This record gives sequence, structure tokens and C-alpha cells, in this order.
Amino acid sequence: MDANELKAKADRANPQHKEGPVAAAIEKYTSKLPSDVFLWAALGSMAISATLKIMKKDEEALFVGQWAPSFLLLGNYNKMIKLAGYESDK
Repeated sequence: MDANELKAKADRANPQHKEGPVAAAIEKYTSKLPSDVFLWAALGSMAISATLKIMKKDEEALFVGQWAPSFLLLGNYNKMIKLAGYESDK
């Protein structure tokens, strides 16, 4: 199957390009959160990670430190939803 066939198949599967019920529910609630919540969560996880590292708890520090990119990615998604307007699908 080539790229054009895949695109045509995808267009037939969701011709209105609407979000599914799970994504719509998530967007409904996360769009109410200010974007700084995710930034502060990322900075907080980095601070906790640094504190754990200083306390010689290396495994815990790595675990908590890996949360920061996830929080930033969620913040980016939140911002995109707000700018695009999740209600426009309805």
C-alpha cells in the first residue's frame, strides 16, 4: 500500500476529522487549566529530582526527573488545544 492509498483510507475512516470521545473528554477538562500549571509541575519535578540527587537517592532522582518532559509535553498539548479551540469540533 502506498502513501496515497493510506491517506485515502484514513480520510474514509473519519471524514469529518472529529476527535474521539476520550480525547474530547480530556480536552474538555484540561483546557480549563492554565498552561503555567504544567510549567510549574515540570520545574517542581526538576527541583525534587535535584534534591533527591543531593540526598544520594539516585534512582528516585532519575525517576522523578523524567517527569519534567512529560509535563512540558502535556503543557504544549494544552496550549495547542486552547489555541485551536477544542469546541470547534462539535
